[in-house]
Amino acid sequence: MKREIIHIDDALCDGCGECIPNCHEGALQLIDGKARLVSDLMCDGLGACIGHCPQGAITMETREAEPYNESAVMQQMAAKGKNTVIAHLRHLLDHNETDLVREGITWLKHHQEAIDFSVEEITSVIHPEKTRKAAVSIAAMAPASQPVMGGCPGSMTREIEREELPVRPEPERMDQSSQLKQWPVQFHLVNPAAGYFQGADLLLAADCSAYTLGNFHSTYLKGKSLVIACPKLDSNQEIYLQKLVRLIDQSRINTIHVLVMEVPCCGGLLRLVQQALQMAGRKVPVKATVVSIGGEVLSEDWI
Repeated sequence: MKREIIHIDDALCDGCGECIPNCHEGALQLIDGKARLVSDLMCDGLGACIGHCPQGAITMETREAEPYNESAVMQQMAAKGKNTVIAHLRHLLDHNETDLVREGITWLKHHQEAIDFSVEEITSVIHPEKTRKAAVSIAAMAPASQPVMGGCPGSMTREIEREELPVRPEPERMDQSSQLKQWPVQFHLVNPAAGYFQGADLLLAADCSAYTLGNFHSTYLKGKSLVIACPKLDSNQEIYLQKLVRLIDQSRINTIHVLVMEVPCCGGLLRLVQQALQMAGRKVPVKATVVSIGGEVLSEDWI
């Protein structure tokens, strides 16, 4: 998705800082004597800061900005130095974008040899508690020296060791009946106008989540209408965004529960929902659940 976003010419910027207070989203900061766009995510592209640059260093450009790619942004941030990276990560944490912080730190770990500062130095100076929570899944993935196939931690081959549980006698087994109440479920195939979406509680689940959670049906799917998607592999996600807006405005869904895995690419589902809410005429409560590769719930919050 192409959209307008600001561009700062480092050669023209003299670091006066007049643009900073006029960026209401906090996407601009003065770092190392230059104005920096520390987060594409928070730049609304309205250009409120342009008229406040006496040197004409800020202009608008149209470029691919959605879906947001934290790894690509981190590559730009890293080239501008340690202080810019710290400001960027703090900015994300201030907006509770812990999935993006995970993705950014993962990128830094996998490119440690190519950057001129220590990743540990970065994580030690940004918010300690939020950093600890954001880094939980990174520590479980692999050390920075371990190669990752395709550069994506979600594609890394892993074995999950589990304790072998005794088989229960038949009367003691829990009910494993399906709680699915509609078909189809893949997001490209569903019709937002279908009757089972009218006023429903919607579960938007990453494809892998149902295979990871043993209690997916009884705890998460029961009583909800379901759509599944993969933000990494599914094409034409602009249609997903349009369907979400229709589900909110026309089908008047009651709540949205976003169920994703801990891998960075999964955060794309939550960002789609956030974009849809900005575009829609109604506001609905959104709950986000992040699940580890091993099937543990890492976080569960209303956002």
